[in-house]
Amino acid sequence: MVFRLLSSPEILSAQPEIILNVNMDDISKRWRKAVKYDFDRVIERRGTNCIKWDQADLFFGRNDLLPMWVADMDFESPPEVVEAIVSRAKHGIYGYTARSKAYYESIVNWLYRRHGWKIKEEWIAHAPGVVAAVHIAIMALSHPGDRVVVQTPVYYPFFKAIKETGRQLILNPLKESDGRYSMDFEDLERKVDSRTKIIILCSPHNPVGRVWRRDELSRLGEICLNRNIKIISDEIHSDLVFGNNKHIPTAMISDEVSSITLTCVAPSKTFNLAGLSSAAVISSSSELLGEYSNMMSTVGAGMSNVFGTVALETAYNNGERWLEQLLEYINGNFVYMRDFLKTNFPELRVAELEGTYLAWIDFRNTGMSVEELRSFLYEKAKVGFEDGSIFGEEGEGFMRVNLACPRAIVEEAMKRLITARKSD
Repeated sequence: MVFRLLSSPEILSAQPEIILNVNMDDISKRWRKAVKYDFDRVIERRGTNCIKWDQADLFFGRNDLLPMWVADMDFESPPEVVEAIVSRAKHGIYGYTARSKAYYESIVNWLYRRHGWKIKEEWIAHAPGVVAAVHIAIMALSHPGDRVVVQTPVYYPFFKAIKETGRQLILNPLKESDGRYSMDFEDLERKVDSRTKIIILCSPHNPVGRVWRRDELSRLGEICLNRNIKIISDEIHSDLVFGNNKHIPTAMISDEVSSITLTCVAPSKTFNLAGLSSAAVISSSSELLGEYSNMMSTVGAGMSNVFGTVALETAYNNGERWLEQLLEYINGNFVYMRDFLKTNFPELRVAELEGTYLAWIDFRNTGMSVEELRSFLYEKAKVGFEDGSIFGEEGEGFMRVNLACPRAIVEEAMKRLITARKSD
């Protein structure tokens, strides 16, 4: 039952029992909608053992850079998540932790609300993180010597996952035209053979920022079905999509594609929870999920992080308003950077950011070699952008830039970049 809110004169003359007839759920919803989160606040992360700030010197060889590399955020997680973790911590006992029905329901409900993907609880398996899930899935779905395809330039831990498990790395480079990337299906069909067992799909794609369209995913799925190739779909950035772009889970393309797909998701990128080691692997195929789960057991990685389970469930149940404001803010960072560079450093080309919070900048028109570019950015500008060449040779001359940070950090990076350019 819903009742209208009373005005002040009405309250003065109203009967006490009428004053109580207020829909508190509606008030709560409106209050939450009105909350504005402060993404401008700069939070000191040095001294917390965070890789991005405290270990930048190990990656860049110096500690005086403005780090915009590792893909985590310089924002606090949603306050509801922080409160839930603090509440759980106060219990004082952090023993072995099970995953409750409510935990699984939060994943099911989130994927349906955000992406229209209807899954069942029994389709979900645990993972201590998406990178770990990729390693385990490769071992579960192939044998040493088998071939695994990646679409470069791509998230570089994929290379390690393939090589360290004794599989053969097969490159299917993306096609680039005027700063926009697409899949090269002809090249893929030429390269796959009977020993090709898996393709790792990055969706949305890290680092180029593409959100794949339905027709692209359908064509990929058709090739994989015809060639008996399984798909490991890394969808860790699926909630970070901008404008009119829409993430389509690979497994939603068709029942047939779903039957050959293991999908990896996590709240880690969405809500800045990467350090809590909680992810999920999803498949409608009991066979694929069983093989994955058996390998999880073999490597002894099935236990949950006590705080990770709390964080995942809370974020998926209560983090949507925070996420909507986050997306607006990060898009604002991207637009600011893109427009600034267009005006002040026109030799650079910035790929449109359809998904992820990682900008992909093309420095090739500057004429600098890879070494010269590193020297310019790290020694002169002192900005810790991530060298594109580590994502594959197709990334040479590019830099990946993490925009999940306060605007002041983006502004400082642009200032340093232009100051260094003028001093050349």
